[in-house]
Amino acid sequence: MNARQQRGLVIAAVCKLRRTNAELWAVPSQTLSTTTYRVNTVTKSCTCPDHTESGNTCKHYYAVEFTAKRELGTDGSVMETRSVTFTEKKTYTQDWEAYNRAQSTEKDRVQILLHDLCQGISEPEHVGRGRKPHSVRDSIFCMAYKVYNMFSSRRSSTDLREAYARGFLTRPVPGLKINQFFENAAFTPILNDLIAKSAAPLSVVETKFAVDSSGFSTSRFYRWFDEKYGVTRQKAIWIKSHIAIGVQTNVVAAVRVMDKYSPDCQQFKPLMETTAESFKVDEVSADKAYSSKENFELVDLLGGTAFVPFKSNATGGKGGLFEKMFHYFQFRQEEFMAHYHLRSNVESTFSAVKRLFGDGVKSRTTAAMTNEVLCKFLCYNLTCLIHEQEKLGIAPLFWQTKAVEEPAILPMVRQDF
Repeated sequence: MNARQQRGLVIAAVCKLRRTNAELWAVPSQTLSTTTYRVNTVTKSCTCPDHTESGNTCKHYYAVEFTAKRELGTDGSVMETRSVTFTEKKTYTQDWEAYNRAQSTEKDRVQILLHDLCQGISEPEHVGRGRKPHSVRDSIFCMAYKVYNMFSSRRSSTDLREAYARGFLTRPVPGLKINQFFENAAFTPILNDLIAKSAAPLSVVETKFAVDSSGFSTSRFYRWFDEKYGVTRQKAIWIKSHIAIGVQTNVVAAVRVMDKYSPDCQQFKPLMETTAESFKVDEVSADKAYSSKENFELVDLLGGTAFVPFKSNATGGKGGLFEKMFHYFQFRQEEFMAHYHLRSNVESTFSAVKRLFGDGVKSRTTAAMTNEVLCKFLCYNLTCLIHEQEKLGIAPLFWQTKAVEEPAILPMVRQDF
């Protein structure tokens, strides 16, 4: 029974339907008390907007259908012989008290966590007699904090002065200097590592992951001359990000930022290998673009199960685990898809990142655009961690020793900012 049939059953149960002749019924509107719709049982039509505009079999027709099928007993009682199963609407609760505390103190705590995260970065040895450049730790802090505030370089100067006054920077940094930091391609692997480190404290709650990709717009264009039509055309260049996220907290466990033509399937292995360094992998869900024998076997090697739907031309003829999962998909599809639909969390993650920190990048060079996108995911992870600190009391231990097997869950220590 679909949703319209369920609503029609409700109308038949609580409203009075009037039969005007052999074909027509008068059905009252649920929203407008003065409106009555006419249902024709022969042509299966109704005067309501749902039927007239889209041609759907509306709830009013189903209400008439249910009413007509009722049986009238000899004593005048009405007996309904149809059994109905209602679909319960699923709702998700929110701990609003924890959410409010996290949001109210987020900006201050982002600085604290970002500074703590940057302390694990090793500094290269200064060579030469010139002035010592800004440290890598200060550079990464400034880049991420600028992206978090979404200000221009000049307008970020005030925030950087405040950060220096609070001890988060070792020396003052001019706002315009941040643009040079973004241009440094050597910061890209460092940012990738920091993203993984920022997600690691949530390894105690994350065992199921989802993989997908999405693009960020840029201010760059490429032009070409269309010989056929004799005109010059242009098209925007966009940068593509591939991520693996935990479906419990939506934290980003691994990121790869590539050009817009980078294929999805080939990025699956490096994403999952990076994820497995900090997390236990039980499940991985992804769309059909990631469906390959190698990806199924990789997740199995990591100790988990990949729930990736198969393309229409797949046969399972490759054998092995690919064939087993193909038959699982074919014969227990409802159970398979229940696991696969956890993949929707990765769409929510991309939406949150773009909503909080913008769906485009301001940088112009490839290295700068890559670093800017990575900073967006780094800042997003810090906001996730702040929320989970309040909700679960997880201690943000970024640079723990090898003797500690997993992040500790400690009682939440309240801080007044």
